[in-house]
Amino acid sequence: MSNHVKRILITGGAGFIGSNCLRYLLKNDSYQLLNIDLLTYAGNYSTIENFENNERYSFSKGDIADSDFLEIQINEFMPDYIINFAAESHVDRSISSPYPFIRSNILGTYHLLEQSLSYLQGKGREKLDHFRFLHVSTDEVFGSLEKDQFFTELSRYDPSSPYSASKASSDHLVRSWNRTFNLPTLITNCSNNFGPYQFPEKLIPLAILHALNNRPIPIYGKGDQVRDWLYVDDHVDAIETVLIKGEVGQTYNIGANNPCTNISIVEYICKILDKLKPRVDGSSYNTLINFVDDRPGHDNRYAIDSSKIERELGWTSKYSFEESMQKTIQWYMDNLEWCDEVSSETYDMSRLGLIKKGL
Repeated sequence: MSNHVKRILITGGAGFIGSNCLRYLLKNDSYQLLNIDLLTYAGNYSTIENFENNERYSFSKGDIADSDFLEIQINEFMPDYIINFAAESHVDRSISSPYPFIRSNILGTYHLLEQSLSYLQGKGREKLDHFRFLHVSTDEVFGSLEKDQFFTELSRYDPSSPYSASKASSDHLVRSWNRTFNLPTLITNCSNNFGPYQFPEKLIPLAILHALNNRPIPIYGKGDQVRDWLYVDDHVDAIETVLIKGEVGQTYNIGANNPCTNISIVEYICKILDKLKPRVDGSSYNTLINFVDDRPGHDNRYAIDSSKIERELGWTSKYSFEESMQKTIQWYMDNLEWCDEVSSETYDMSRLGLIKKGL
């Protein structure tokens, strides 16, 4: 990278992965960052308020589905790069209420692409040969795998939920704006993330917090669904690598080769908590595990083949699963106040995504 300060516009920077990416990029003096976020339930200002005194960071509250808002933000900030994290992301919520996923993930991505293209084509503007639009997506767009299979960048799209269908649609939009309009885009498809600042509706923080509160820990079906787990610090490191080194128009899968069943993840969390904070009665936290009816359309197995990013860009994950999981559990134990603040008004940790009877 040259000595020129790179201006990066990040959407969804108050969310889980976006805020961790901001935290990571702010360690590099070569970046000036603008964070755009609507601050919906999963994007809480308390997650990003410690950035506000950094002169290389600014925040603007707004909706990526608002084209006029985007036009102003992009043309005033004049980014070298745009990273699109903004998305509704919880499968259960997409089952209960699909429309916000359509609006944010599809319509929002469309407006970002259109305003990015308009920005590059602006009259009198110096050509930005280095400009890149990085769209952050998920392995869920590929659907479910059979045993011993892995997703590659050439895997067929087969989304199962309104969430994954909306992300699949946004991927297709990004790819088409590159092929049709020559917008310099990149796409990443990652496996399941975990780490600090994840909203408590997701499996790992939900299990930790239910255990610490001596509440039943819900496991869908038999808990034999396999997910490939990626520590968020590894993910944002990979995103920077793709942003700087990736080939325009290409897609890169990001994973850490940590496929585990949901039940084994929860049992591991209970085992660690048994050591870090033993229960008063001496029993294991795993006695709180409660098997419930499975999620509608629940994919059975995800697993990422990340050999392309390793081979072409030289990126590999740095953190072991055990190390990063223990760090994550400890973080939630140390930040219960944050968990209460972000969830107290919007989420009581009860089950989401149940289909109403009679439909």
